[in-house]
Amino acid sequence: MPSPSTAAGLALTVADGVATLTFDRPHRKNALAAQSWSELARRAAEAPARGARVLLLRGAGGDFCAGADISEFDTVRRDAETARAYEATNSAAFAAIRDLEIPTVAAIRGICFGGGFGIAAACDIRIAADDAVFSVPAARLGLAYPQDAMADIVRACGPQMAKLLTFSAGRIDAARALGSGFVAEVVPAAALDAHAESLAAAIAANAPLSVRASKAAIRAVLTGAAADAEAARALGAATFDSADYAEGRAAFRDKRRPRFAGK
Repeated sequence: MPSPSTAAGLALTVADGVATLTFDRPHRKNALAAQSWSELARRAAEAPARGARVLLLRGAGGDFCAGADISEFDTVRRDAETARAYEATNSAAFAAIRDLEIPTVAAIRGICFGGGFGIAAACDIRIAADDAVFSVPAARLGLAYPQDAMADIVRACGPQMAKLLTFSAGRIDAARALGSGFVAEVVPAAALDAHAESLAAAIAANAPLSVRASKAAIRAVLTGAAADAEAARALGAATFDSADYAEGRAAFRDKRRPRFAGK
């Protein structure tokens, strides 16, 4: 059984290679308190350290995440200095998810707004319930969205949808999110958890070195950075002499399910 570890409105469990990170403030639609942003970065990094092969992010109750807790802004984001410090913790959390060595899957139901939208955009794969609603309402608050998080949004749903969401501060439903490419699938709300867990389990059962190499290669395509391309080549080459490659060949020959060790 997974052993839960809860702090700052976040709960992390790890079982059978799947880490599940739950935003656990349902009374606030899972809006993140100021301390939660730093904790989010730490929890994400903890997942592979505890042997997880995939990280699944979800919200407790009926919502994914309403983003930052705006009720705190008069204190934690009261002027330019505090706003810059607050934004730095946001960016670190987005980066921790974006740069995680293992795949990340967001299971989205209900509200996915603001920073919650940014968290989802930083994930590798997004699955939505048919009741999901998406918005980036920074323009209604007079704030600018962090550039690094905006890059995630543009990559996830395209520049035109990014402009529509950020300029209008409007809302789109799951069907429009699917049409824009922001989510990979839309499923009935009652089936979301089981569907996301099944996907996470399938990823966890595959060869970790292969999955990591694929993630790095896709990143290199998106960034166009020479350093990312070189890292992807090195990770890909490492699979050739791996024990997992030998196990994959043996399992295919023996007509059985492979047992990958990540080596």
